[in-house]
Amino acid sequence: MRITMIGSGYVGLVSGACLSDFGHDVTCVDKDAGKIDALRAGRMPIYEPGLDQLVATNVDAGRLSFTTDLAGAVAGADAVFIAVGTPSRHGDGHADLTYVYAAAEEIAAAVTGATVVVTKSTVPVGTGDRVEEIMRRLAPGHDVQVVSNPEFLREGAAIGDFKRPDRIVIGTDDERARAVMHEIYRPLYLNESPILFVGRRTSELTKYAANAFLATKITFINEIADLCEAVGADVQDVSRGIGLDNRIGRKFLHAGPGYGGSCFPKDTLALLKTAEDAASPMRIVEAVVQVNDTRKRAMGRKIIHALGPDHRGKTIALLGLTFKPNTDDMRDAPAIAIAQCLADEGITIRAYDPEGMEAARAMMPDLVYCRDAYEAAEGADAVVIVTEWDAFRALDIKRLGQIMATRTMVDLRNVYRRDAVEAAGFRYTAIGR
Repeated sequence: MRITMIGSGYVGLVSGACLSDFGHDVTCVDKDAGKIDALRAGRMPIYEPGLDQLVATNVDAGRLSFTTDLAGAVAGADAVFIAVGTPSRHGDGHADLTYVYAAAEEIAAAVTGATVVVTKSTVPVGTGDRVEEIMRRLAPGHDVQVVSNPEFLREGAAIGDFKRPDRIVIGTDDERARAVMHEIYRPLYLNESPILFVGRRTSELTKYAANAFLATKITFINEIADLCEAVGADVQDVSRGIGLDNRIGRKFLHAGPGYGGSCFPKDTLALLKTAEDAASPMRIVEAVVQVNDTRKRAMGRKIIHALGPDHRGKTIALLGLTFKPNTDDMRDAPAIAIAQCLADEGITIRAYDPEGMEAARAMMPDLVYCRDAYEAAEGADAVVIVTEWDAFRALDIKRLGQIMATRTMVDLRNVYRRDAVEAAGFRYTAIGR
């Protein structure tokens, strides 16, 4: 099928590359000419494992192309996906749908025949209705159906998630649109990936409900970790004990410094605003947002406590800046609030991240950026693990001890065993242990 992907950011680029790998003819569109030129030259605007090779393979095969010409890409397409950003609107937390509606208007002006318009962006309930109104108003003579098809991609594992999804949610009541979407995802039938056809509003809400529930699991285990520290229990054992219950599941029960990234923070806020507008308050999600926001600076205070009362003027090695490993995404990363808390107390920060250094420099220019974990630790009074990159899972503890001013480790991801670290002469602080 001929598919056009409006937006060549994280969701659009990964989705477009994967769909082309299925054999579809995909054109990715973006208004940023610099981004399009870079993609044509094989340079990725984001870090995602395996994406550069996937793009190169399908460009070489003639199935994937990039352009700034939206009208030319939309004309004659069987399906047009809207995969533009929906950031939190400044001031009130609502999802900013400016880019979605602008794309819809441009699509409506360019369609040439029967077309399925698919909202891939994360959008509040009712957005598809508004997009449909735009199509009817600006493209009245064409058979245009509007479908919701939310993405469920994890940064760092997005290609696998797209090709081996837990489920595919499609919101439409139109039979022709169902047939088009069925054909688009037909290659996944071999993997027996369940396709769930629902109403469009149900599909839109499903995405928000999923992210809010996962954010709740993370926040719940973080509060259990705090209780473990207070009563002398081990959060990792508690996590295993409850996670083995199939009704609960083991995923997203790893205690840490709080969630961040491009989805959970903005989507929980947007869901709260939708609930507020519908006079149906979501008090659990309200608490999740509040607890997560306060937790990040609390982790900064945890580090300060580990440094001792004479913490001012000391130096720490901050290992991991992105909100999770295998991505260069710094959006709402816990490291930002942690670094600010430490800087406010006069602590010098030497930092290293395998992929997030460039983005971090733009957001936190006052940090000292290092070439690797050992350079960051040289002369430091404490080493702090914020993001659980593989590169930090097997550090040479003996070598760290030799180059640090003081042997202190604060492990905010519970990567290490206490006995092993303390055997090397370190004071060790973990989460919920």
